Amino acid sequence: MIHSADIREWRNQDVIDPRGRKIGALEAVYVDTATDAPAMATVRTGLPTRYKLVFVPLDEATLGPGYVKVAHPRGLVRKAPSMGVDDVLPVEREAEVYQHYDKPYEPGADRGRRLARR
Repeated sequence: MIHSADIREWRNQDVIDPRGRKIGALEAVYVDTATDAPAMATVRTGLPTRYKLVFVPLDEATLGPGYVKVAHPRGLVRKAPSMGVDDVLPVEREAEVYQHYDKPYEPGADRGRRLARR
C-alpha cells in the first residue's frame, strides 16, 4: 500500500505493468476523499511533444526503487480515460474512470468529488 506521506516522492517515477513494461511516468496521485487513501494515479504517456494523462488505480500497486508497479496491463491503462496535462478531471467523468477498470463508483460527500489530487 502507498502511504499518503510517500506520495510526493513518486512523482515522475516510471509506472510499469505486471510484466514490467513501462506505461509512462507518474504525474500525480489522487486520494479517495472519504478515506484520504491513495486511489488513482495519473500517468503521463505519449510522445514528448504530445503528452496526455491517463488514470490507473493504485490498489495492489507495489513500489520499487524508481518505479511504481500497477496491477493493470499497459494496453488497458493506455486506453483509460485521459485528459490534457494542464486539465482537471471534471467530477462528471470520475465514474467513467472507475467503469474503465470495472470498479464500483460512488460520488463523494454531497454528490461531490470522489477523487482529490495530492
